[in-house]
Amino acid sequence: MNHSSQSVFTRTHTGLPPNYEQLKEEHEVAVLGSPPNPAPTVIHIHGETAVPDHVVWSLFNTLFMNCFCLGFIAFAYSVKSRDRKMVGDLAGAKTYASTAKCLNIWALVLSLLGTIMLIIIPVIVIQSRG
Repeated sequence: MNHSSQSVFTRTHTGLPPNYEQLKEEHEVAVLGSPPNPAPTVIHIHGETAVPDHVVWSLFNTLFMNCFCLGFIAFAYSVKSRDRKMVGDLAGAKTYASTAKCLNIWALVLSLLGTIMLIIIPVIVIQSRG
């Protein structure tokens, strides 16, 4: 007689009613046996495969903030980065992505400065006349 069946009998002899869930678990353990010790699963995750190509940002800059055509040039570099990533050249993809990011930052900053200047200059001219 195994250990699990002894605990069931000792509980019934003490006058306490047996718990259904506990009896079910003890029965499953007795029927199935103890689970074998599986070898630990090791998953290798390479962080290098996640190279951002900044295509969406470049497309936004191309359509809305294309100061000195920097947005379009950034879009071209983003597409080159995506192509390099698809081929498997992660170093080349990182290089093109870095250039696209730099161009996107410059396009955004210059376009925002230009927009602010287009608002401030007319206000100053109107105030100086009045």
